[in-house]
Amino acid sequence: MKKTQVKLPILLPEVPDENDQCVQRLMDHLQNREGIEKVHIVSEKEDDTPQLCFHYDPDIISIAHITKLAKQAGASLTNEFGHTLLEVEGIRHARHARKIQNALRGLEEIMEASVSESGIVRLEFIKAKTDEEDFRQILRNEGLKIKTAKKNKKVPPETAETHKHSNKEAELKDEGHAHDHGGILGKNTEMYFSIICGVLLGTGFGLSYLETVPEWASLALYIGAYFFGGYYTAKEAIETVAKGGFEIDFLMLVAAIGAAILGEWAEGALLLFLFSLGHALENYAMNKARKSIAALADLAPKTALIKRDGKTQEVKIEELQIGDIVVVRSNTKISADGVVVNGNSSVNQAPITGESVPVDKSPVPDPDRDYSKESEIKEEHRVFAGTINGNSTLEVKVIKTSQDSTLSRLVTLVNEAQTQKSPTQLLTDKFEKYFVPSVLALVVLLNFAFLVIDEPFSESFYRAMAVLVAASPCALAISTPSAVLSGVARAARGGVLVKGGRPLEDLGVLTAIAFDKTGTLTEGKPKLTKVITLTDVSEEELLKTAVAVEALSNHPLAKAVVRDGKERLGNAQFPEASNMEAVLGKGIKASLGEDKVYMGNLELFEALDDQKPSEEIVEKVREQEAAGNTTMLIRRNEEYIGIISLMDTPREEAKATLEELKKIGIKRMIMLTGDNQKVADAVAKEIGLTDAWGSLLPEEKVDAIKKLKKQEDKVAMVGDGVNDAPAMAHSTVGIAMGAAGSDVALETADIALMADKLETLPFAIGLSRKAKSIIKQNLWVSLGIVALLIPATIFGFANIGIAVLVHEGSTLLVVGNALRLLAYNNKKTAFPGGRIKQIHELKQENNVRI
Repeated sequence: MKKTQVKLPILLPEVPDENDQCVQRLMDHLQNREGIEKVHIVSEKEDDTPQLCFHYDPDIISIAHITKLAKQAGASLTNEFGHTLLEVEGIRHARHARKIQNALRGLEEIMEASVSESGIVRLEFIKAKTDEEDFRQILRNEGLKIKTAKKNKKVPPETAETHKHSNKEAELKDEGHAHDHGGILGKNTEMYFSIICGVLLGTGFGLSYLETVPEWASLALYIGAYFFGGYYTAKEAIETVAKGGFEIDFLMLVAAIGAAILGEWAEGALLLFLFSLGHALENYAMNKARKSIAALADLAPKTALIKRDGKTQEVKIEELQIGDIVVVRSNTKISADGVVVNGNSSVNQAPITGESVPVDKSPVPDPDRDYSKESEIKEEHRVFAGTINGNSTLEVKVIKTSQDSTLSRLVTLVNEAQTQKSPTQLLTDKFEKYFVPSVLALVVLLNFAFLVIDEPFSESFYRAMAVLVAASPCALAISTPSAVLSGVARAARGGVLVKGGRPLEDLGVLTAIAFDKTGTLTEGKPKLTKVITLTDVSEEELLKTAVAVEALSNHPLAKAVVRDGKERLGNAQFPEASNMEAVLGKGIKASLGEDKVYMGNLELFEALDDQKPSEEIVEKVREQEAAGNTTMLIRRNEEYIGIISLMDTPREEAKATLEELKKIGIKRMIMLTGDNQKVADAVAKEIGLTDAWGSLLPEEKVDAIKKLKKQEDKVAMVGDGVNDAPAMAHSTVGIAMGAAGSDVALETADIALMADKLETLPFAIGLSRKAKSIIKQNLWVSLGIVALLIPATIFGFANIGIAVLVHEGSTLLVVGNALRLLAYNNKKTAFPGGRIKQIHELKQENNVRI
C-alpha cells in the first residue's frame, strides 16, 4: 500500500516553539485519524522553521483533508499545496482510470492523484513546482478532454481562480479530442459496430450450413465481423502497448488473431462480438450512474429575473450579486440561495434536502438587513438555489453567489467523493497487484505445455489465450467502484451527502451512534413547559408578571418566556416593567409598578437577603429540575408567588427515529451533552436512548468517542458540524445534521444530512447496508467466475468463446447489480422517492417550468 509524506510548517498562535505541549496535543489529535500513519516534527537545518511531517495513505485521506483537520485543531498552514478537481470526457473503464492515475502520480510535482471511472480527476500538487500544462498534456495523451475545473485551490490562473471552497466551474478549452467511443455514428458508435459485428457473424454462421453457398462468402462475413467487432479493441490495445501497458484489450486481440490463424474464424468473431458488446453495455450502464450525479448540476436554472430600478430583467445566474432581489414566479426554480423578502409560498426543497413535503416560506421581518453573514436563518425565511417554488410569486434577496450556493457545494463534494476509495476497493486493488503477475506467469508456462503433454503448440497457445481471457479481472475492477458511484448518487438524491466509499461502507457496520443533544435530539430552543402558582395569584397574573420582567432581557430563556407566555395569553394586555438588573448566572431583578420582582434560580435567593424560600418551595423546584427542566422561581416583594419551568424539548421525530435505529440493529445510542446529568437522563428516558452522558466539555466529548470506539469498534457521531467537529473527526463516521446552507457542516462531516431531519438517518444507514451487501455480492460473483473459469479453460472444458461469454456476462452482472442502488427506497423514512423522480412528477402535475 502506497504511503506518502508531506511537511507542513507549525504556525500555532502564541506557541513559543515546537517543544510546547500544544504542539504535542496537535500531533496527538491528528495521529488518531484514520489514514494518517505517523505525525512527527522535523527540522532539516538548525535555522529552519520546524515542520509537522505527516506519513499518510493517499487512498484513505487527502492533503486537503489533513489540512482541514490541522486547521480545526488550531494549526494555521501555508498555501504550499494546490487542490483541484477536473471533470474529463473519455475515461472508458476502471482499468483506464487506474492507468491515467498512475501516469499522473508519476509526476514529481503531483503529490497525489485520484481518477474515478466516472470522469472526475482529483489532483493535489506542489504549487511552486507544477505547471498545469504537465497534467493537462498527460490527460490529452490519454485521449481525454477536460470539460470543467471544479473546486480549485489556488491553481494556476490558466486553469481556474483561487480556490475558496467554492464551485466556480471554469470552462476549459482543450485541443484534446473526446474519446467517448464516438465516431461516424455518434457516441454510441461502439454499440452500433458491435451490433453490426453480431449480424455479420450470425449471417456468416447461418450461410455456412448451406451447401449451395461457397465458403468464401461466410469467410468474408467473418472478416467483416472482425473489423467491426475488433475496431475499438484494436485501437485500445495499440494505444496501451504503445505506452508500455498490457491489458485485457490486447489479450482479446491476440486471442482473436490466434483463432484466425488456427482457422477458427467464427470463434474469433464471436470473441470480438461479445467483448465489444460487453464494453459498450458496460459504458452504457455506468453512464446511468454518471447521469444521476450530473443531474444534480442541472437542477439550478441558467438565468434569473431580478428587480433593478423598478424593472424586472433577466440575467445569467453567474451575474447575480449578494443583495440582488430575485423574482421567482410560481412553479419555477429558485435561482439563488437567499431569504424571502416579499410573498408567501410553499417551496419543494427535495432537490437539496430530500424532504418530500413542501416547506412554507414567508418574508423576513427586516428586508433591508444584510443576511449574507448570518449563520442562523429560520427555515421559513431561507430558500436554496435549485428548489422549486409553489403557486405564489416570491421575491428573494440573494445571500450567496452562484458559485458559493449550497447546490454548487453539494455537486462539488459529490464529485470529489467519487475519487475516494472504499476499504473494499483498496483491498481488491491490492489483490490485483499480486493476481495479475501470477496469471501472466501461468500463461507463459501453459505456452510450453506441448513439451510435457502430447499436443501441438497451437493447442497450447490456444489454451494459454483462453486462460488469459478467463483470468482477466474486469468484473473485479468494476464491482466496487460501480456500487460506490451508485450509492453516492442515490444518497445525494435522498438529501444525504456521502463523502466517498469509506463512509458509505462504514455507516452500514455501525453498532453505536453518539448524538449531541441540543439541536440534534432536541429542538435547540427552550420552551415554556409548566407554570406553577404558589399563592392565590392566578396563573394568568403570574405569566403576565414573568413576561413583563423578562421582556427587558435578551437572554435566550427570557425570550422563550416572553414568546410562549404571550402565545398562551393571546391578546391580553401586559404591564410594563422597569429598572431591570441582571445577576449573572442567577436571574434578574426589576420594578413592576410599586412592586419589586425577582426571577431566577435558587442561588439568586440564597444570596439576596434573609427571606429564603421554604423547604416546600425548594422541593418543588428540585422536582422540576430532576425532570430535566430549567426553573425560574418568582418573588414579588417578599412573597414567593410561583415557579416557571422551561425545557429544550425533544424533537417530535426523535423517539420514532431511535426506535427505527434499534430495529435495524444499532445496539447503543448515546447522548453526549454539556447539560447537567439530570437533564440528560430526563431527555434520554423520554426518547429511548440507551445511555446519557452529561456535563461534558467539547474535549471530553472526544474522550467519550475514544472510549466508545474501544467498546463498540464502529461509532458514529451525529451533531451540527460546528461545536461537535472534534468529536466527529475522531468517530468512525462523522454525521452533520442540517448541512444545507452550513459551510462548516458540509466541510467537517463524513456524511451530511442536508435537511435538519433526524429521520433521514435510518435511510442513510439502510442505503449503506444495501451498498455493502451489493459490494459483497459483486466480489463473490467476480472472484467466483474467475475461480471457475481458470481451471475450466486449463483442462479444456471451456474454449475462448465460452470464456469471453462468461467473462463479459459477469462484468455486466456486477454493474447491473450495482445500479440497483439507484432505485433504493426505504419506505419507512421521510424520503420515499428519489429527488429527480419527485421533480419530474411535480413538473407533470403542476406544469413546472424547469
